[in-house]
Amino acid sequence: MIGVSKLLIGAQSESDGLRYRDAADSELEQIEYRADHVKSNKPIVVWNMTNQCNLKCVHCYATATSHIQEGELSTDEGRGFLEDIAAYGCPVVLFSGGEPFMRADLMELAQYADSLGLRPVVSTNGTLITEEMAKAAKESGIKYIGVSLDGLASVNDEFRGVQGAFERAVKGMRNSLKAGVKTGLRFTITKHNREDLSGVLLKLREIGVNRCCVYHLDYAGRGKDIAQHDLTPSESRRAVSTYFELTRMHHTNGFPIETLLVGNYCDAGFLYLTLLNEDVERAEWAYELLRRNGGDGTGETIADVDHRGFVHANQFWQDYSFGNVRERAFGSIWEDTSDPILRGLKNKADHVKGRCAADSCRFFEICKGGSRVRALALTGDVWAPDPACYLTDDEIGMA
Repeated sequence: MIGVSKLLIGAQSESDGLRYRDAADSELEQIEYRADHVKSNKPIVVWNMTNQCNLKCVHCYATATSHIQEGELSTDEGRGFLEDIAAYGCPVVLFSGGEPFMRADLMELAQYADSLGLRPVVSTNGTLITEEMAKAAKESGIKYIGVSLDGLASVNDEFRGVQGAFERAVKGMRNSLKAGVKTGLRFTITKHNREDLSGVLLKLREIGVNRCCVYHLDYAGRGKDIAQHDLTPSESRRAVSTYFELTRMHHTNGFPIETLLVGNYCDAGFLYLTLLNEDVERAEWAYELLRRNGGDGTGETIADVDHRGFVHANQFWQDYSFGNVRERAFGSIWEDTSDPILRGLKNKADHVKGRCAADSCRFFEICKGGSRVRALALTGDVWAPDPACYLTDDEIGMA
């Protein structure tokens, strides 16, 4: 996750301590690793706690369904799992799905996570956040709710497969804010909704939401079926450049929105090059923070556990598992490098090939080769270069 507003214009974020180890001068209360785990860099854990969902999103990486699937971790198993990752030193647990608000024990488990020192956050489609549910989320200790919208009303509802999903999600965001829960947007950009991004940001300003995460499409679950609708590299470059411009415009016009990019770490190199053309000192400052961030964290700083307890390298790679938390402790699985994929992910410099290799790209340390999921989906080789990189050979320093 790349903090665009942080790096582009110096806007502060509560995640600076976690993402960049840059909390010392911040005026905001920071999310940081616990004192006894500062140097451990244990992963943020996405828990896809259910595969049940009330929508039918065409790009759902989890291939969620309308019914509960067999094998879901029970409430007691969920509590044990939370104890496990808290003891291991993970700083954040992201409750996801499917749709996490469809689990009746979400609030109980979030409250338990909070009591263990885990920061509980939620990724949701937002349509089930009633006033009562939002109040319960606040009381349970949920610190942040990220609501997914993929365009304005007609475009979003087409993506989501249910008419009225946009209005219900907007209402859910309003309810969350009213209850005092920090709320943000998740927007997956494709050919069909890129023109809606500026309008969506204006809608956020109207609602009062001041955080926006733009995701590049990763080819997982039903997302594989719409890979042809992903932006081309040149289109991605233009879209990211527009996002930079929108960020600056809104901050200049009194809307201090936190903007982020997710899912394509060549964005880090592009942001650096953008700044380099404007202010060398700021560009080098941004590069240092990006270096601390470490590029794509798949298999390192991000982990995923699905509804059945299987551990994955990230939430978009659920067709490959390293083990199950019902059988072994999460930490034991996460550190078991006898698995060749996990071993490679923890040392990407020795495995990623082609123009994304460490000796080919000068931005490797702030990118780490981009998306392994996308490379595998399009080439069949997990270590192939990321096909979505839009930087030129000259820009990355290839001969």
